[in-house]
Amino acid sequence: MDNYILAIETSCDETAAAIIKNGTEIISNVVSSQIDSHKRFGGVVPEIASRHHVEQVTIVLEEALNQANMEPKDLTAVAVTEGPGLVGALLIGINAAKAFAFVHGLPLIGTHHIAGHIYANNLVQPMEFPLLALVVSGGHTELVLMREHGIFEVIGETRDDAAGEAYDKVARVLNMPYPGGPHIDRLAHEATEAVPFPRVWLEDGSYDFSFSGLKSAVINYKHNMDQRGEEIIPEKVAKGFQDSVVEVLTAKTVRAAREFHVKQVIAAGGVSANKGLRAALENAFKAEGIPFYVPPLKLCTDNAAMIGAAAYEMYQSGIRGDLAMNGRPGMELKSWK
Repeated sequence: MDNYILAIETSCDETAAAIIKNGTEIISNVVSSQIDSHKRFGGVVPEIASRHHVEQVTIVLEEALNQANMEPKDLTAVAVTEGPGLVGALLIGINAAKAFAFVHGLPLIGTHHIAGHIYANNLVQPMEFPLLALVVSGGHTELVLMREHGIFEVIGETRDDAAGEAYDKVARVLNMPYPGGPHIDRLAHEATEAVPFPRVWLEDGSYDFSFSGLKSAVINYKHNMDQRGEEIIPEKVAKGFQDSVVEVLTAKTVRAAREFHVKQVIAAGGVSANKGLRAALENAFKAEGIPFYVPPLKLCTDNAAMIGAAAYEMYQSGIRGDLAMNGRPGMELKSWK
């Protein structure tokens, strides 16, 4: 019997709803982005994000059902991002999901946002275990080892800035609009030379990351150039910054893949849309002979399809939430098996 999960995602600045069949097939996937509203502030303003979610959540829910040509009675369960994220934004999606589940007598499943990013890959390519997931986004940078569905072991994570956060801050230094990642990526590909910036490896054997020092190195470089009355060349700065980020992410992912003898490596999260990072990972794992996959761009950024994919596996494992569910902005990625 087929299972259809209605999923809702409102953890940050996208209001999204989707219907997923059996955890692998997208029946509908609707995303309402707020980027234009946050651009003038140079980042996401939580209060504005919450207000937009209130305005859009019912609309995207109805559109997801319409695109799928389905009614509530056709659904198996309702899933929603429980955390992590902006607490006000999370609460909008959670309350919408609780109301929908209560009215239509459907099971409710609270899903972890990062688990969703990882399971976005299951919508395009079957996951093979053990696998290694590199999660890189505006708020997260983690290496996650999975030995089977629902088992997550975080073997490395950022100790300060997430990779995407560092991209946005460096873009701001270079007077680029929010979100800065795509602009840095574009400039880096236009450059023929790079400003040499440090690589932060931390202790021997560590799989953790640190990007705060790299960000500071870029800021200091610009200040020094300003004090000397010299113009910086944004393309060279962008390439130097991106080369540093990509080299560290790729090297640590390759080393972990070797150590844990994984059958598959996947990338997930908004920064996995970065062309420089994708190319470096693809080339590295082609040389290693380990299958590497990354979802299409529309499934890298926040969406509800990924939440539905993860929730299906939770549903199959007997995981259910209740109407006492609350937003958990600091929710940790934990195994559900």
